[in-house]
Order: sequence, then structure tokens, then C-alpha cells
Amino acid sequence: MPGERVSRILLVLAGHPGGRTASLAEAVQQGVFEGDPAAELRIKPALQADADDVIWAEGILLGTPEHFGYMSGALKDFFDRTFYPLEERSAGKPFGLFVSAGNDGQGTITAVRRIVAGYRWIEISAPTLVIGDVNDSAFNSCRELGATMAAGLALKIF
Repeated sequence: MPGERVSRILLVLAGHPGGRTASLAEAVQQGVFEGDPAAELRIKPALQADADDVIWAEGILLGTPEHFGYMSGALKDFFDRTFYPLEERSAGKPFGLFVSAGNDGQGTITAVRRIVAGYRWIEISAPTLVIGDVNDSAFNSCRELGATMAAGLALKIF
């Protein structure tokens, strides 16, 4: 409908094409459109996402594999490039995190939360942590994360 508000969601995705994190991102994407079919979703690899993408977005979803007990270097690079340009410009934006881990994922979650605290973004739910292979439960959890973000923005909860 013309003039209708459209939620804008940025998905910053680290990891390898065809990898587990990419599979989880597909579930997140599906959930976004289940939560709000009118949502506008911008999916950007972490190495290509920039401060303008964050400013455009009303909500941010971050996806990363666990590498050596930490977030991927690509997601860290995104944070390194955008932190100072976004200082005080993106405070209060809702965000969600999903992690594909081979270990316990806790180092990754802690590191991302520590950095995101500096942006002053607001976490919409506990991080979605998937340890090992992607199964139906993991897929459903990621779908729920995407739907939560989209529905929350559409209903102006976030």
C-alpha cells in the first residue's frame, strides 16, 4: 500500500558461502518475511557492509561462525570499520545475533556483546547459538530470530 511504513533490516553475514552460517542465514531470511512480508531486508557480507548500511537499517542481525573461540575476522573487520563513523549515530538500534559454533560459542557471544555495547544497540533476544551441524531445531531457532526482529519492528516494539 502506498505510504505504508516498511521495516528496514540489515543482515551482516560473516562466513563462507555454502557454509553452516550461510545455511542459518537462509533461515533468518525466511523468518524475516514470515514476521513481516513487507520488510525490506539488505543482506551484506561483513567485509562489504558499512556505516551507511547501519544508518539505513532500523534493525540489525549479525551472523558469524565461531573461529578459534572468537567471532570471524570478517565481522571484527566490520566492527573496526564502522565503530567510530557510527559513534552516537546508531544508539538504540535493535540487534540480534546468531552464531555457528564448533566449540561452545561463548567466546564469540561475549566478544560481540562487548563490542556492540559500545554502539549502544539493544539486544532483542538471547543469541541463537548453533553448535555443530545445522538441524531442524537450529533452522527453526534462526527463523524465529528473523521473525522476531521483523515483527517487532513492524509492531513498533523495537
